[in-house]
Amino acid sequence: MSEQQHGIIDLSRLPIGTHEFDIQLDDAFFGSLEKTEILSGNVAAKVILILREEDYQLKIAVRGTVFVVCDRCLDPMPLDINDEQEIWSEDEENPTTKLSTIDLSWLVYEIVSINIPLVHSHQTGECNTQMELLLHHHLCDEPEPEE
Repeated sequence: MSEQQHGIIDLSRLPIGTHEFDIQLDDAFFGSLEKTEILSGNVAAKVILILREEDYQLKIAVRGTVFVVCDRCLDPMPLDINDEQEIWSEDEENPTTKLSTIDLSWLVYEIVSINIPLVHSHQTGECNTQMELLLHHHLCDEPEPEE
């Protein structure tokens, strides 16, 4: 499989101009990552790369669904991802070293990651019923004593 099929783009081999790429992150991609809160998913991204003489710009539109663990019942739950980001290679105040390759799959993964809320739980009534009963059983209904 070529590097381009893995989402790695060699900028030195591309002509100046606009280029489009389709990136797909699936269960195999998410399963290959260590220590991620994403269990699985299917995410598609449309990437537009505008390559210029001294810099480049990326426009990335990401759509799909990933599965994470519900904080309340610990069952998998779906999260829809729908985001668009623009990335520039160089800031006029802080010029960076020109890169020779870009890993588009990793950039798409990072966009997916920033779209996952800090707290994720099912809607009311959608959690695992047995876990809900167990949680309610252990809830403390007594008010805290005043000092």
